Amino acid sequence: QVQLVGSGGGLVQAGGSLRLSCAASGSILSINSMGWYRQAPGKQRELVAVITSGGSTNYADSVKGRFTISRDNAKNTVYLQMNSLKPEDTAVYYCNLRIGLMNHAYWDQGTQVTVSS
Repeated sequence: QVQLVGSGGGLVQAGGSLRLSCAASGSILSINSMGWYRQAPGKQRELVAVITSGGSTNYADSVKGRFTISRDNAKNTVYLQMNSLKPEDTAVYYCNLRIGLMNHAYWDQGTQVTVSS
């Protein structure tokens, strides 16, 4: 069984910074990628950033240059450093883990990020 525990959300003023963390534990044999998605009220869940087992990264255009994803392989933990936050970044942020040959996806409970103007 795989568990993801995310943390680090909160309320911040526009221009501020937050750092999200997500730790994976359990029966994890082969991690393909770890990443972050977000869902704002009334909108679909969207990819924010992802990092593969090889260290390749991909970002949504809306966060490029402001957000940085990183990973501690020894701790099976992924981080999202969010700088220059904007009100439109307000959303519930979900950590995503994909493992194994079937690329099974796992999600954490979600972390609220609110950016005030």
